Amino acid sequence: MDRKLWDACVAFHGHACPGLAMGYKASELAAERLGISLDRARDEEIVCVAENDACGLDCIQYLLSCTVGKGNLILRIHGKSAYSFFDRRTGRSVRLIAKPFDRDAYTREELMESLLSAPAEEVFDVGTPGFELPEKARIFGNKTCENCGESAREDLVRFQDGRIVCLGCFKGYDRGW
Repeated sequence: MDRKLWDACVAFHGHACPGLAMGYKASELAAERLGISLDRARDEEIVCVAENDACGLDCIQYLLSCTVGKGNLILRIHGKSAYSFFDRRTGRSVRLIAKPFDRDAYTREELMESLLSAPAEEVFDVGTPGFELPEKARIFGNKTCENCGESAREDLVRFQDGRIVCLGCFKGYDRGW
């Protein structure tokens, strides 16, 4: 583990915690498996699909430069400490899912240090993503919601009662499906 990089991640995130350590180990292992260095991706060449929205994502943002705004950090919230990484240049990919562990067996500090000092393969099961590399980010036009008057991305508006409405104004109808 590179203590200087860890300290930079802590500064970016705001505090040291086990979740951040998990993201550090995921970034380290992804870089190793994809054959890349821990540095800033210039554009969208490294993609991370995260199945959570936890602290570890800040390490992935800082170390691999995967960001929501750039379109190469995609959140598919499934409540799992799982990350799928893709390298658009080489086609290589890897899925990392945290192995179960007993949180109650450690203090917060012990757990963080245990995660940071353990070999990454002891922290994660390593596999292949069960889905294809997501397409590159697209730029969409906007539509004005005929209910609130605010502008929304055109692929995220709905028609309701013959009017264009944003997702905030849309009243779904699913009858419990």
